[in-house]
Amino acid sequence: MIYKLKIAALTLATGFMFASCDDFVEDVEVTVPEAENSEEDFEPVNFLTGVYGMHTDFSYAFSYLGITEMISDNADKGSSPTDSGTDKRELDNLTHTSSSVSVRAMWTQWYKTIGRASQTIELTQEYTGQSAAPTQRVIAEAKFLRALNYFWLVRSFGDVPLQHIDLIDRAPASEVYAYIEQDLTEAIAALPNKNEYSNLDVGRASKGSAQGLLAKVYLYQEKWQQAADMANNLITSGQYDLEPDYATVWRASSENGPESVFEIQARGEIPQHGVQQYSQTQGARGPSGWGWGFNSPSQNLEDAFNAEGDVIRRDATIIFAGETLFDGREVSASVENPRYNEKAYSSANAGQSDGDKNVRILRFSEILLIRAEALNELGQSAAALVPLNRVRARVNLPAVTTTDQTALRPLIWKERRLELAMEHDRFYDLVRTGQAKTALAADGKTFIEGKHELFPIPNDQLVQTPEMTQNPGW
Repeated sequence: MIYKLKIAALTLATGFMFASCDDFVEDVEVTVPEAENSEEDFEPVNFLTGVYGMHTDFSYAFSYLGITEMISDNADKGSSPTDSGTDKRELDNLTHTSSSVSVRAMWTQWYKTIGRASQTIELTQEYTGQSAAPTQRVIAEAKFLRALNYFWLVRSFGDVPLQHIDLIDRAPASEVYAYIEQDLTEAIAALPNKNEYSNLDVGRASKGSAQGLLAKVYLYQEKWQQAADMANNLITSGQYDLEPDYATVWRASSENGPESVFEIQARGEIPQHGVQQYSQTQGARGPSGWGWGFNSPSQNLEDAFNAEGDVIRRDATIIFAGETLFDGREVSASVENPRYNEKAYSSANAGQSDGDKNVRILRFSEILLIRAEALNELGQSAAALVPLNRVRARVNLPAVTTTDQTALRPLIWKERRLELAMEHDRFYDLVRTGQAKTALAADGKTFIEGKHELFPIPNDQLVQTPEMTQNPGW
């Protein structure tokens, strides 16, 4: 039996090539070819694996860094001053445009992934052969992945088309969030707990993964009670805990460990293809270096750690020029940039294109901070101190004691920054909390209110579909 797939994706009709770092060429694929495969190839769990695999694309090793960290006060472009990294200098300076390739790459990547997730659900519902995995679980995993990508889209672009309804008309953000909530609610009902997966299935989306993402989705909508309750469901599940040592959270020894709510997989019995070049693009550049040097933690971030006396998280987040790393690697004082992202460092595969670095998407500490923020907004500030101080205690910081809601609010926001630095949330946190203009000005960037809260719809998308509207200010 032959299936012919036509994966719905909001992508352009032709492909483009962009010059990138040094001799590297960034290939932004913007078409989804039809593919013919045997029935065996489309056993549901095999196609689901392809949806997971979409998150290992090079876009997450370069374009994603630009629109999440370099654009914020956490990181600078890095690399060589002469290397623009296509549009990474523009993103660092908040001078990006609707033609910026990183914006287009992620728009394309997210919609392609959503299309594949939807196709997986459709094929699984119609599949009549012997399935290697429970079909309801396969559908639930695909719904989780679809919700994750719609979440990344809606927080980046606001109103966006819902593929199953229309490929041009942009649905209001509230409708997109409602669809995400529906997918996650259905996924929660069908997914197993993390500890119910076999060793062969470690890393798949679990009930806790969907609960954690739904708590975050509620947080972004300021649905405080739902966010607090959903976070508590995960906290009290007995499935998760903090790693005792913060510095080990991003090392191979703690992959899929008690703190992991969801992460992109890159390791097996034989090292697998991880996020292509994720470690390489962010590795130290120059003498003794192993990478391109992009996404360099900023002086602003280092100062924030120092102001809090947060030595543990600072030194686990930032590789400093001249230091010796935990595995004995010596970083020359002559590397091109003063700081590099230690959370992207791979000890075994430093500098290799096919890395072995699992990328953490959701961690238990963030769930604790989601509950803390939601409880404070509900006026339950004393209760909010419990999860907040649990996070701080791990890194030997004194407990926060204020129960004044107004005073506690920025302390929780600051804790998110220091705990989750370089984990691809900072810019969105600044926007959703209304701190963006002030915080980015302190980092020398001009944030234009009414414009920079959202990224522009890619210009090439508008050329193909001129009926689609653009975001304000672009």
